Amino acid sequence: MDQRAPGEPIMVSPPYPSTQPPHENRAVGYALLFVATIIWGINWPVSKWLLHELPPLTLRGLPGVFSSLILAGFVLAKGQSLRAPRGEWGKLILYAALMVGFWMGLMGLSLVHLPASETAILGATIPVWAAGLAWPMLGEQLSVLRVIAIAMAVGGVVLLIGGDSISVSWEKMPGIAYALIAALLFALGAVLAKRRPIALRPLPGAVWQIGLGCFPVALIGILFEHPHFGGMSTLGWALFGFSTIFQGAIGYACWFAALERLPASTAAVGTLIVPVIGVVASAISLGEPLGIPQIGALLLTVTGVAIAARS
Repeated sequence: MDQRAPGEPIMVSPPYPSTQPPHENRAVGYALLFVATIIWGINWPVSKWLLHELPPLTLRGLPGVFSSLILAGFVLAKGQSLRAPRGEWGKLILYAALMVGFWMGLMGLSLVHLPASETAILGATIPVWAAGLAWPMLGEQLSVLRVIAIAMAVGGVVLLIGGDSISVSWEKMPGIAYALIAALLFALGAVLAKRRPIALRPLPGAVWQIGLGCFPVALIGILFEHPHFGGMSTLGWALFGFSTIFQGAIGYACWFAALERLPASTAAVGTLIVPVIGVVASAISLGEPLGIPQIGALLLTVTGVAIAARS
């Protein structure tokens, strides 16, 4: 099964072979993967902080629109075409909605109700749900290891819910629901893309999916949330720029370049660093709790994802 990054992932067509020597190829791939996962992990507390200056749909959708434009320029600079075959547009729109639009919008709403660390942990469960969906949709065997992976992910969610007082847990429920629905929809898109992949090279496919997915989220945010860009602080604009340039453009460029050099399963396991960085960065920068519930849920989720990626 084809796994993708749990932080801010995109399903793409199979990677194209690289002309670099194998050892150099793999070393560069690991370096690129490391850069992408560090950026995506740090972006969780960045997004949480930006909620003080922008409403959730705007802060999640608008940077993605700009990121897709930057990536489009990068693709054209590499001499690649952005043209999508006519028969691929239906899949592009569907996958963009499931794996980008709903992901960006729902995770933004989740951040309103949850600490960034817990949102990152819940978002990291994508490969586990994809492993479960692959059984009825792709006919892949639901092995004992996959059942264990799903059980561990569920255990992590339960620990996050039950780790606080009853009143606090009920306040978290909307955020948990948003994050889990986002992860499940993303997993559904990943499985569908595995069944019917997009006939595009990775980066052009990413440009279209990020743009098509983020544009409606940004538009809804601007029309209904009425963001006040004039009131943003210098730090707010700097963090907005980080989300646009680093999290979106550089992060995805490094991710797709890594996929051209590493096996997909290796890249999937490597992205387990995303929720770890997200939890630690949120504790350091935002002062979010890092107690037994958060550490336990992180360990259960990361282990479950590792099992799902290898099963």
